[in-house]
Amino acid sequence: MRYNDSIEQSAEFLRLALPLMSRQAAALNPLSYAIWYEYVAGINPALQARVDELIRDDHVLDDALTTELFRRYVADIDRETAQRVGHDLQKVMIDVSHSAAQAGDKAGEFGTALQAWSTGMAGTSDPSATAKIHLTSLLDHTRDMQTSVATLKDRLDDSQREIEELRQEVDRAREAALADGLTGLSNRRGFDMALATCLAALVPGAQSPSLLIADIDHFKHVNDCYGHLFGDKVIRAVAQVLRDNVKGRDTAARYGGEEFIILLPNTPIEGAQALAEQIRVMVERCRIRRLDSHEFIESVTLSFGVACYLPGETAEELLARADKALYASKQNGRNRVSVAGPEAA
Repeated sequence: MRYNDSIEQSAEFLRLALPLMSRQAAALNPLSYAIWYEYVAGINPALQARVDELIRDDHVLDDALTTELFRRYVADIDRETAQRVGHDLQKVMIDVSHSAAQAGDKAGEFGTALQAWSTGMAGTSDPSATAKIHLTSLLDHTRDMQTSVATLKDRLDDSQREIEELRQEVDRAREAALADGLTGLSNRRGFDMALATCLAALVPGAQSPSLLIADIDHFKHVNDCYGHLFGDKVIRAVAQVLRDNVKGRDTAARYGGEEFIILLPNTPIEGAQALAEQIRVMVERCRIRRLDSHEFIESVTLSFGVACYLPGETAEELLARADKALYASKQNGRNRVSVAGPEAA
């Protein structure tokens, strides 16, 4: 689950988020609250960095900018799902608000009864008789308030379950939106988010992340000779090798067509180069059967470009240097690993 905060923690985040939300030009809807909740909770470094940048530039978040931030950094899901989840969450909030209002009304009636009892006792000549009448009234109002509070508790329990279901649905939709359908690896959007989060979380003196870009050599020839279905089988086979060799916080993605990319947040350039060589050899040794004759085809090979993040450069500049190294591998005969230099791409 994306959120594991206790009631006390979430209440504190609510207290911190509301003033920030109120300073913006966007409506106070679930999308806006999700942005500021994750911002004050400190669980989304990429979002936090982007919002801080907007604040420094004196931007006020309107509805359009809020929606853009939500889709890019919080829940990258389709419009229909977002609208439905937002509608359902709004309905839950209305139900809870209605129940809370009912409990407030009962509490108000209880307070009025207490005031009447106090006034009546002060001006009566027979306090014992009056006390019995008002005590009966107080007991009735107390029972009503207890019933109302119990109802509110039931509503809150039901609402908590509904909200949990909505959160799980958003998580599933978000995961599906960030996964490549053919390979199960992250897709390009998922990788871009992972890279942005990684770079936003960097601190001075920490290990710089490394990047691998790989491309299947002569993939057009594979498609032309054996068909696109077999080409898909080759892509899945390469993806499986990547999945078997990428663990922990590392992210492997299909970046487009026959191109793959791997983010290594805590790996120096020497380790990244060694991993690229290891994957290259494993893919070269693979033997893939044809779909029709079940015969093995000639070996599939990968070309790699490897780059390590340089302090101060953007994600685009890091990607460009890695891509330049990949181009060098292609130019020098393919099926090899090339390491990017520190010069600009």
